[in-house]
Amino acid sequence: MQPNIWSEEFGAATDAPIVLIMGSMSQGILWPDEFVGRLTAGGRRVIRYDHRDTGRSGTVDFAKEPYTWDDIKDDVLRVMDAHGLESAHLVGHSAGGLLGQLIAVERPERVRTLTVIGSSPLGGGEGQVIMRALMGQPQPEGSLPEPAPQFVDFFRAMIAAPPPADRRERIDGMIAEQRVLHGTALPFDEDAARRLQERIYDRARDLDAVANHRLAAMARPDFEPVGVLHLVKAPTLVIEGTHEPAKPGHGALIAEAIPGARLMMVEGMGHTLPPEVHEELAAAVLAHTAG
Repeated sequence: MQPNIWSEEFGAATDAPIVLIMGSMSQGILWPDEFVGRLTAGGRRVIRYDHRDTGRSGTVDFAKEPYTWDDIKDDVLRVMDAHGLESAHLVGHSAGGLLGQLIAVERPERVRTLTVIGSSPLGGGEGQVIMRALMGQPQPEGSLPEPAPQFVDFFRAMIAAPPPADRRERIDGMIAEQRVLHGTALPFDEDAARRLQERIYDRARDLDAVANHRLAAMARPDFEPVGVLHLVKAPTLVIEGTHEPAKPGHGALIAEAIPGARLMMVEGMGHTLPPEVHEELAAAVLAHTAG
């Protein structure tokens, strides 16, 4: 049985629809309210949702009901169906951008335009690259660029650390992770980060269920088809921050592989969507989804 998926929409039902797809283990509210507001003010109907096993969406016992990233991808289409959308503009962040690429390959009739932010090229095996980096293993020739050293150091330490003892320790760890993903160029607003992470903590049905996304990746490591990005027909915008710590240089590889894709670099941005970049990002998405 498919878990229920929580979603919400903003803007007029008659406006062009944008579906926002967040990354692995991430709730839909990581698409900032201010960014969503700029899109709706620009005449878009915006839908964001929580992946299965995150936020207010349903959680599963993975041992009894295992799933793969194909199922997480199909959830995007389920959200579109539930909102009555035969097609939409897809905007994906991180692994959400990977899902958007796959849908654009498999179901081109459902994708009006594609925007990928802080993502990796479909078929590049980005998850394996990160895992080898964390394990200190060499990368085979032709692998995607590794994460930045501060990213690797942080997650190595996190893996080795004991589990948090209480809510405050858990939220402190979530803030520390957000700081690393934020990058080093723009100021980090710790008060705003705490408010966000408290909201994420408090609205989750089961905060630990996000680990099922890793199990889903291990259940089918060959989830990503290789050598298919030339099949993407949707007009594609690829966005990467100049201080991307998780997937540095991956955006250019996506843009090279998709015919006619355009690469946009956002000065100072890391792997999060801080207030300083909302105006620039929203303007770019509005322009890309116009017409």
